[in-house]
Formats: sequence, structure tokens, C-alpha cells
Amino acid sequence: MFEPASHHHLLRQSPRFRMTLTLGLITLTLLFLAALPALAGEAEVVTLWPGEPPGPAALVDGKEVDRQQPDDRLVGGHTVMKLANIAAPTMHVYLPPADKANGAACLVCPGGGFSILAWDLEGVEAAEWLNSLGVAAIILKYRVPTRAHGAPGNWQGPVNDAQRALSLIRSRAQEWRIDPQRIGVLGFSAGGQTAALTAVKAGKRLYPAVDAADEFPCGVDFALLVYTGGVVDADGNLQDAYAVDKATPPMFFVHAADDRVTCLASVALFTALKKAGVPAELHIYRSGGHGYGLRPTDEAVTHWPLRAAAWLKESGFLKH
Repeated sequence: MFEPASHHHLLRQSPRFRMTLTLGLITLTLLFLAALPALAGEAEVVTLWPGEPPGPAALVDGKEVDRQQPDDRLVGGHTVMKLANIAAPTMHVYLPPADKANGAACLVCPGGGFSILAWDLEGVEAAEWLNSLGVAAIILKYRVPTRAHGAPGNWQGPVNDAQRALSLIRSRAQEWRIDPQRIGVLGFSAGGQTAALTAVKAGKRLYPAVDAADEFPCGVDFALLVYTGGVVDADGNLQDAYAVDKATPPMFFVHAADDRVTCLASVALFTALKKAGVPAELHIYRSGGHGYGLRPTDEAVTHWPLRAAAWLKESGFLKH
């Protein structure tokens, strides 16, 4: 028997309602991000390695440089800093105000196709957001470039850098008032690939220990993966390097269906986690493309920080 659609259902289908909802989300996200405090001060910069970094060296052709150009695509109305020629990896530590800190920490891996690092878009701005949640943010300036022009990216060096950074963070957890069992990773694009690999390795170090800091664990307790690259083969199947099990940490995924970096990467890894019984949350949006960071636009996908913050809280990572 046919039943007329409810007023609520018809309202949800109306263009005016959808426009109002979209404008409301944009306004809410803009207010949320506008309320983010500026980072408290200059970052503490920590050199990762006491000597030459293990693994493949960066293919540098000069001094560290910002490769942004005047005619580069704007993201959210602003330019993007593109750091290149990073041969000596470091981590940049931003601690939240003491009265806001909850003990959680997150290693931030900017993207850039293993050629550059989108330093402000996917690094500093992510640190501001994390600090607003009371989370210590540590931006990883990992070695780039690690691929020749047109060649596949080499993730070995960046993952070594990420694992080393996590051990160093835990070695200084007491000093920075960090709970060593609530340390996660946030990665974008190629940085998402680095973060995903770091997470699925579950603390299995890929390089020989170099000093006492490497006695501390190098795994993560959660992962936030935003338009992650790699992960799947040409047929959309999960690559062997990303095999998961019950020891794999919980993950949160964000991707747009029209992203040139296929959203099947997020879908495949989420599916594997589901089969392994690992908590995970997946958000695939109709549109939004690639490389939006945390900058809000009229695309719904750019409101992901609100949902991610809720997931972190619901999962118990923001407890005091």
C-alpha cells in the first residue's frame, strides 16, 4: 500500500533545505576554525637522528626551499607552503595550553606526493586544530623528495622518520605531559600513506635501533587518515604491506569520491579493519577533490574536522 512521504522526508529532499543545511555546516565549521587559538609560540624543533638517517636518503638538489609559485592553485582562498629538499628530518612540537591539555598527542604527517610537504595546509593548521582539542601536536618534517620525477614514491624513509619520531615522543612523554598510550598519527595524502603504514606496522620497527630512545615503542594508538594515497593496487585491492590484524589501532578515514587519488584506498583499508574486528569510521563524500586540508569551503567534505573531533572524543582519546 502506498504511503505518502512524511513532511520531514520531503523537507530533506527539497533544494532549499539542502542549501540551508550546507550553509549551516559551512557557518558552523567557519566558526569552529575561527575559534581555534593561534599556536602558543614557536615550536620546539627536535632533530630525529643523531647521524645519517637510516634508509633511502632524500633526493635533494639544493638547500631546503619553499617551492610555492605565484600562480599556484589557492586552497580555501590561500596559498600553500611547499617545502622541499628536506635531507635532515625533524619534528616540530606544539603543546596545548596547560589548562586545556588532556594528555593525548598526535604526530602530523603533511602530504605532498613524497616530493614536497604542504607545510601550512596539512601541518601547522592541523597542529592548531589539535591544540584546540587539548592534544599535543608534533609535525613531522620527513625526508623529501624520495622519488624521481614520474616515479612511484618511496615510503621507507618517511616511515622510518615517523617511527623514530614516535619513539622520541614517548621518550619525552613525562616532560611534555603526554600519555604514552594515547599517541596517534594524522596523515594527508602521501602523509596519509606514511601514517597508514606506521599504524599497520603496529610498532614493528623497520630500522635497527640507533640509541636509547629506540627502546621506546614506535607504534600508534589511533590514526586519522585524510585522502590517503597508495594502499591499493591498480585493481583497488589492498596491498600486502597494509595487512591488518586485531593489534592494528582504530582508524578514522576521510575521502571524496571524485578524488584523483582513489577513495578505494580508504574503503579497502576500512574493510580490512572491519573484518579484523578493529574499530574504524569511514566518511566518503560525493565531491571535494584532493588537497583541501582543514580549510572550509562549500564542499561538505571540508567539514571533516568536526566529525573527527567527535570520533576522538567518543573513542576515549580526549579524556582528562
